[in-house]
This record gives sequence, structure tokens and C-alpha cells, in this order.
Amino acid sequence: MDQLLRPTRHLLHVARACSPRTQVPTCRRLVSTARCSPQPVPRSLQLHASWPSARHIPIANLARRAFATRPPTPSSPTSTASSSPPPSPPPSSPAPTPDPATSQITAAAATKERHENIYTIPNALTVARIIACPAIGYYILKGDLATATGLLFVAGVSDLADGWLARRFGMGTVLGSILDPAADKLLMTTMVVTLAMKDMLPLPLAIIILGRDVALSISAFYFRYASLPPPKTFTRYWDFSIPSASVHPTQISKYNTFLQLVLVGVTTVAPLLPFDLSTPLWALQWIVAGTTIASGLSYVGAGSSSAIKYLK
Repeated sequence: MDQLLRPTRHLLHVARACSPRTQVPTCRRLVSTARCSPQPVPRSLQLHASWPSARHIPIANLARRAFATRPPTPSSPTSTASSSPPPSPPPSSPAPTPDPATSQITAAAATKERHENIYTIPNALTVARIIACPAIGYYILKGDLATATGLLFVAGVSDLADGWLARRFGMGTVLGSILDPAADKLLMTTMVVTLAMKDMLPLPLAIIILGRDVALSISAFYFRYASLPPPKTFTRYWDFSIPSASVHPTQISKYNTFLQLVLVGVTTVAPLLPFDLSTPLWALQWIVAGTTIASGLSYVGAGSSSAIKYLK
């Protein structure tokens, strides 16, 4: 009941508040605004309306226009979502510190490594020469110098053949550039040790030759490790399909290798010949001693940069 009587009480309050002295044009303008405007007339304006103009309006219409309220329009979810500020992003966690070892492995996996075919005929001949070294030493110690000389001749021919094949047919490899001088040094070491044990070669000369070869062998292991791209693991160190450095013998070293082979060959075959070769052998021994020392010094200092090339 109170809700039903509330419009009537407000209308009577407006009627009492209106003054007869209020200007008629103003009241008419307010009433016309209430009649024509689709929006309800504000209550504050109704309080200043005059009674003479208001009495010509039906009470029901005046009450409906003055006190009727429009229900609030609900806001759409889209507008609410657009007006609301965007949610703040969650705080980012600090990036983990990369492990240096993992970074090296990742860098190595991302970069395509260089591989080469090591199964070539020149490399096979070089490996065969390496395998023949123990047999040559055995026959020298046994006193079978004819068989030892024959194997030494075959080893020398194979040394010439593998170099010619590598140059003629483009079969040169980085592994071959390392194996070929290594095979020569192993053959020379075998011959020098066995001939010195048979008192066919002076001991000081044998020490000079062996000392140079041992020093070069140790340096070869170091250069292999220094030139190997990361990661430097035991498996990758012995994987010779991954080239890291190439060895180029110096010119004096080539002459020295040739003279050493001539010396051990002549020393081995001399007892089989009907004439004496002691004097030529003595001169050749001194020459070989000088070239051995000179070739060893050629790999020290500035000579090492031209003999050993790191592969990028």
C-alpha cells in the first residue's frame, strides 16, 4: 500500500511547492519538456513547476512521467571486458644460467662438423707398411737379413706408391698426411733399434734418431688435442674421421727421411754383399746425424706454423 500511495504523496508535495507568482512561460516550457521529451523530467525541475500549468495535465500522466523510473540497462560483457584493464602478466622467473659444457655440446651439434673418407688405397698401403714393421724387426734380430731386406724394399715401394696415388687421383686425406710420416718414423724406429741391438749401427746415432722421433710423436699428440674442435672427449680424440690439423713435413725433414732410409737399407744389405762398405757407411752416418738434428730444429719456433696447419 505504501508503494501505491507514494506517487500521490509526491504529486501533492509538488502542488504545494508551486507558487502562483512563478512566470508562466517558464512553467509552460517545463511542462512541454515533460510532455515531448522521451526522457522523464527531473524531480528538481518538477519542484519549480507552477500550479496553473500543472493542473491541465492529468494526474495519472503527470505522476507517471514524474516518478516513473527506467530500469537500468545491464552492461554487455563485451563492453565490460573492453573497459576493464588487461590483467597484468605474471612475474617472469629468472632465466637459468646455461652450463658451459652443455653450451659447447649444443654448439658442436648445431654446427655441421667436417668428415672425410679415410678408407682409401693410399691409407691402406700406409697401414700395411705399419703392420710390416714388427716383421722386419723380427727378421733382423733373427739374422735373416735377406728377408728383412726384401720387406724393407716392399715398404719403400709402398711409400712411393701411396704418395703417387694420393696426388694422381685426389685421394689425399688429413689422416693420410699424419699416418704417412708416422709409418716412416715407426719403420725407422724399428730398424734403428734392431740394428743397434745387433751392433750394426752406432749407439749415439741411434739415440739422436730415436730422440727426434719421440719428441715429434709427443708433439703430434699435443697438436691433435689442441686442434680438436669442442667438445674435447676421448671418443672424439680417437675418431680420425674428424680432421683437426694437417702435417706438412719441412724440406729438410724430407731429405732426412730419405737419407735415414738409405742408411738403414745399406746397413741391412751390406753383410750380403761381397765387397766392403764400411767407409761409405761411416760418412753416411755422420750426414744422417746432421740432417736429423737440423730437421728436428725445423719444427721449433716459426717452422711449426708452416708444418702444422689447424683446420677451421
